[in-house]
Amino acid sequence: MTEQQFYYETMYILRPDIAEDDVTNHIDKYNKLLEEFGGKILDSQMRGKRRLAYQIAKHREGIYVQLSHQGDGQHISKIEKAMRLGEDVIRYMTVKQEGPLPTPKPSNKSSNSSDNQENIKKVENEKSKAVNEILEESKSPNLKEVNTEKEITDSKES
Repeated sequence: MTEQQFYYETMYILRPDIAEDDVTNHIDKYNKLLEEFGGKILDSQMRGKRRLAYQIAKHREGIYVQLSHQGDGQHISKIEKAMRLGEDVIRYMTVKQEGPLPTPKPSNKSSNSSDNQENIKKVENEKSKAVNEILEESKSPNLKEVNTEKEITDSKES
C-alpha cells in the first residue's frame, strides 16, 4: 500500500496592471522565497488574467498564479506574510492537498525542443490510432448507415 503524500497549493492573484515581464519576476521572486523558507516547489503556473468575482482593492481583474509545493508547513506562514506585505498581491490562499503529487507542466522557455518533438510524435501517434479505430468501427456491418443531409432533403422533396 502506498503512503499518501501531502503537498500544498497556493493560489495568488497579482494586480492586473503589472507588465508581463514583471509578472514573471514576481513569480520567480515568490518561488525563490518559498525555497529559502524550506519549501520544495513542485509546479508553478501563471493562469492568466481573469475577471474577479467581486472587486478587490478597486480591481475588477487579476493575474492568477498557482504554486504547488511541499514542506513541513512552517514555510506557509512565511510566504503568506511576504505576499501580505507585497503591494502587488491582492489575494492569496493556501490549501493542503492529499494524493499524487502534481507533475510540472513543461514551459516553452525551459523545455528541451527534442523532448517536445518526442511528445508531439507520441500524441500524433495516439490520435492516428484513435482515428483508425473509429474508421474500423464504422466499417462494421452491425452499424446502421446514417443518411446524409442531402439524402434527407432529397427524400423529403420526392
